[in-house]
Amino acid sequence: MSEENIPQESVPGTEAPHEAVPTHAHTASKSHDVPKKIYLISYPKLVFLYPTFIAAIVCGILTAINGNQQTSWSEFFSLVFLGVMTLNLVVITFDFPRTTSLTLFFFVAMLIMGLYLVFHFNPDLVPVVGNVIHSLKPFANSNFFFLFAAVLFLFYLAILVAVRFDYWEVGPNELLHHHGFLSDLKRYPAPNLRIDKEINDVFEYALLRSGRLILHARTESRAIVLDNVLFINRKEQMLTKMLGSLQVSLRDDDDE
Repeated sequence: MSEENIPQESVPGTEAPHEAVPTHAHTASKSHDVPKKIYLISYPKLVFLYPTFIAAIVCGILTAINGNQQTSWSEFFSLVFLGVMTLNLVVITFDFPRTTSLTLFFFVAMLIMGLYLVFHFNPDLVPVVGNVIHSLKPFANSNFFFLFAAVLFLFYLAILVAVRFDYWEVGPNELLHHHGFLSDLKRYPAPNLRIDKEINDVFEYALLRSGRLILHARTESRAIVLDNVLFINRKEQMLTKMLGSLQVSLRDDDDE
């Protein structure tokens, strides 16, 4: 049989170049979903006071509409503001790591509110307590609420400026710590970086989806702890994709 009658596909080594499957095709297809950089910022607990900030603005507007006069409504607005601020301060002061502690907190809050309403509408039940509750008539004008909100706003602006001088950057090959007004930089190798996630407070997680990230760098004996990382689940997913991509690339390079 002549060579020209032999089917082309039966001759070894004559396959078309486009039919060859590259070794790293699967890795390359996944690389598009991997973020190039991930920024991690540890915020102070003051960011969780934003419900008090909103309450101050709303109560200020309602008090101004009410004419800044000490009426039952203006006293009610002041009580609402004090209640929101008290709950907010409890959130940033104590940790509620489990749902049982959260249930206990709501139980105590409802108990206090229930006792307040009982003695408010039945002052003769316990005259001493009833007189004390009726004597509580807090009042704050709109200027107080707006000034309080302005102070918190200035703190938030200061936080936004401060975090630009202290943050972490996770790249494909290294972990960078940017800190200081002179942009000091410390580098850690990103391969073999381990990430642990902790949610220590269910209230803080509910407010800003925050939690704690613990980074274990290969060259560091001590762990890097980042508290109050906002939207921690999304950050963890992005880090998992990046670290998974690094592990695949390293394994392929070793096989070659």
